[in-house]
Amino acid sequence: MIYDSLLSEYAVLGFEYGYSVTRNDALVLWEAQFGDFVNGGQIIIDQFISSAEDKWDQKCRVVMLLPHGFEGQGPEHSSARLERFLTLCAEENIRVTLPTTSAQYFHLLRSQIKLPKPMPLVVLTPKSLLRADVAKCRRKDLTSGAFQVILEDPEPPQKPNRILLCSGKVAFDLFDYRKKHKIKDTLIIRLEQLYPFPFDQLTGILKKFSSVKDIRWIQEEPRNMGAWTFALARLREILPSSKELKYVGRLPSASPATGIFQMHMAELELLLRQAFD
Repeated sequence: MIYDSLLSEYAVLGFEYGYSVTRNDALVLWEAQFGDFVNGGQIIIDQFISSAEDKWDQKCRVVMLLPHGFEGQGPEHSSARLERFLTLCAEENIRVTLPTTSAQYFHLLRSQIKLPKPMPLVVLTPKSLLRADVAKCRRKDLTSGAFQVILEDPEPPQKPNRILLCSGKVAFDLFDYRKKHKIKDTLIIRLEQLYPFPFDQLTGILKKFSSVKDIRWIQEEPRNMGAWTFALARLREILPSSKELKYVGRLPSASPATGIFQMHMAELELLLRQAFD
């Protein structure tokens, strides 16, 4: 059944949450027109989706699909406020993910149905990857396999001197820059799930490259937003003191993104240059 609902994130997200609680066998998905607009449903997220299991033992599988990615569309069409979701994460109350391929997205939704313990799911993906060739997969990638919380470098250098950790669309910008400038010493690792944080998987990858001391967190969002603060606290738990962890991203900002496309491109170029310098 298809309904033209009223334009209220608060009302519709509240309905979807309630429906998901009463229909635990259903895969209920709510998509924001742009990720920024999820703030209209913030009360539902704070009062119910992130905390209702702890408060009232209410369980649900509701999925929030939030367009998120810095593509020069301005401050109202760039950020789903990833940092707000990460501050709500505790006791495995929600899953926060940024899948970057069609197979990852498919297996993520499939895993949401198969989870033995129902848990809300947050999916942040940019609109530009909807039809992008880089996000496409082979048929066998869809018919077999599972969701991977971390994606390793598809073209790893033989002897890396630098490891870039990132989440989301910025990974493809990094791949393009590395290829364009023929950089041979940098490994790029994608964290497709930020919470629950993939401690074991990331520790295993870093052990394989234990000689690399230069490790950098790369993000599109301003320094006071995005996953930097969240990731920093967790990376400190698994990184030995001999490793140096650096931040590469936009400067702190009161607004999520610039409203000038030329400025956006200049910021992106600087970000990419700093990631590899």
